[in-house]
This record gives sequence, C-alpha cells and structure tokens, in this order.
Amino acid sequence: MKYKLTHKTEYKYAEPVNNYHSLLCLTPRTLPKQLCKDFTIQVYPEPSQIVERVDFYGNRTHYFSLHSPHKKLTVLTTSIVECLTETTGTPLTLSAVTCSEARRLFKEDRSLKISLLEYILPSPLVKWDQEIQSFAQDCFQENIPLYECVRLLCKKIFTEFKFVPDFSTVNTPIKEVLAAKKGVCQDFSHLAIACIRSFGFAARYVSGYLETLPPPGKAKLQGSDASHAWISVFIPDYGWCDFDPTNNVVPGERHIVTAWGRDYSDVPPLKGIIFSYGKHALDVEVDVIPIN
Repeated sequence: MKYKLTHKTEYKYAEPVNNYHSLLCLTPRTLPKQLCKDFTIQVYPEPSQIVERVDFYGNRTHYFSLHSPHKKLTVLTTSIVECLTETTGTPLTLSAVTCSEARRLFKEDRSLKISLLEYILPSPLVKWDQEIQSFAQDCFQENIPLYECVRLLCKKIFTEFKFVPDFSTVNTPIKEVLAAKKGVCQDFSHLAIACIRSFGFAARYVSGYLETLPPPGKAKLQGSDASHAWISVFIPDYGWCDFDPTNNVVPGERHIVTAWGRDYSDVPPLKGIIFSYGKHALDVEVDVIPIN
C-alpha cells in the first residue's frame, strides 16, 4: 500500500513573535517493510535555511529558526510512503520464549542487555512504582511467552481504559492515567511501556500515523486523520515487535512509522522555543491518503 501523508501545523499568536526556534521529527522512517520515497517541508514565513540531521535513535529531524516578527506560523510536511507488508511487528512464527527464559537470556548476554538498557530503565516520561507493576502482574506470568504477555497487557489496557482526547496533556503523569482509566494513545503507550519495563524487559515508544476509515457510506473528511503512538517490545528470539494498546492490534500497513525513542519526549512531531508573550492558538490537520 502506498500513502500520501500531509501534516499541517499552524500557530496563531496574540502578539508578534520576534524569534522562534523549532525542531521537527516528522519524516517517516525507511525500514525493511516501509519505504519513504519523498519528503518535503514548507514553512511560512520562510526561514533562511532548514537543517537536516539524524538523531541518536536514527530518526531524521529538521531544525529551523525565524528572526523576524510574525503572528502566524505554518509548517506543512508532505510524504510519500510505501508499506510493503500487512504487519510491521508480527513474527512469522510466534515466539515461545517465556518471561523467565527472556530474563535469563538478558542476564547471560551482557552486551545485549547493555544495548537495550535505555529502553529498560526509567525515562523522562516513563516511571513506575509498585501500583503500576501490580496493574500488569496478572499479564506477566513466568511460564508464559513474553510475546503473549505483552498482547495480554495491551488487551487489558484496551478493555479497561476509555479513549478521551481532552483528558490529558503531554505532561500528565502515568499514575493519573491509571487512576482515571482514560487517556489517549500517548498515555496508553506510556503506561504499557512502564508496565513492561517494570518487569525488566525492553520497550520503546513509536510515533507515526494511522490511516482512519470513515463510517460505512460516509466520505472521509479532510484533516480527519491524526498522529498516533504505539509501542515496540524486544522479544529475544525475534527482535523488536510492535503492539498498539490503543486499538488492541498488531500494527499493520495502516500504521506508518515516523520515529522511535524512550518516550514521547524523544520524538515530539514539533517542538520549539518562542520569544514573545501572550496567548497562542494551535491547529493541526493530518491526512493519510492511499494512492495508486
């Protein structure tokens, strides 16, 4: 399946912004099962230059700055992506490595554990305590395959939590999400990662896009798609496997990977520093359009 992705971010400021610095993380990754064939950035007002670099996790980022007064900023990115398979994270043969066996393998292979350490330890937005571990305790039994344990956890989050867009912000603690039993994809991914890491396993945060389908008989509305987040877990005899706790599915060709890191703080789509005062309004429109 081939997609055209457009991601439009627009800021409107009550007072002129004199200086603005921004870092974008919106380029879809090129992976064995996903090809990013084209990517363009348009910024208004136009910066003098846009600098591209690859970050620590292998994600392509772009930096720009503006140094003239403006009351409106628009960033439009367009991508062409081809997904080469129906799933991005399902092994051809499901892993039989149990939690106890996976833990033993990490202990015996010191170099493997060191390479995964940043995805096992707490990170800026993913921390846990006994309450969070207890929530997932019934999913992680020592004699059950680790892959199946993660699927059970995602099913539990999907079943027990409600998707409520206005409940949380990027800074809402996992403990509040757990207590309220509601949130968005970012919250559910952070909770799942915290649970998995609390048992000593490696999990990372994946950001990207998900093509949404309109109700039967209805036309798809422009700008109705959205950025999405899910998780990837290291399964010793297979590698990184993706899971989507928000939808209780193994990500497929409708999931398009942009970036990954320890948590959201490593891969926000757009973050910036402004030199101004007063309020601002933010509007984001995303389209994931299948093409021939």
